[in-house]
Amino acid sequence: MNVQEMIKIVNGTLLTPQATLTREVKGGCGADLMSDVLASIKPEAVLLTGLCNIQVVRTAQMADVCAIVFVRGKMPATDTIELAAEENIPLITSPFGTFELCGRLYKAGLHSFESVIPSDNQNRQP
Repeated sequence: MNVQEMIKIVNGTLLTPQATLTREVKGGCGADLMSDVLASIKPEAVLLTGLCNIQVVRTAQMADVCAIVFVRGKMPATDTIELAAEENIPLITSPFGTFELCGRLYKAGLHSFESVIPSDNQNRQP
């Protein structure tokens, strides 16, 4: 699916109307820790997040995220929207929470674009 189709599925409102909406969305990731996003997300994923600061856009740039969806109707600051517009990253706000958004996108055919992040606990014996 492309970004325009995804906006309909999430009942989203586009905050960067000049952004390209024809880019393909190949998977998804839901996270609020940008370090987790950088460590685990695959390129061309949509990022679902409740974090609304400018670092979300900077992380999306580095990770080749194709769109950012803010959950629960959250609205980012003007500087965040302006940076996303400059970088041609669609910013979308949706009234739904992360859990429901993941379910809606999965049902529409998107799968997780998150890699497993190894933790120190995985090597310990119970």
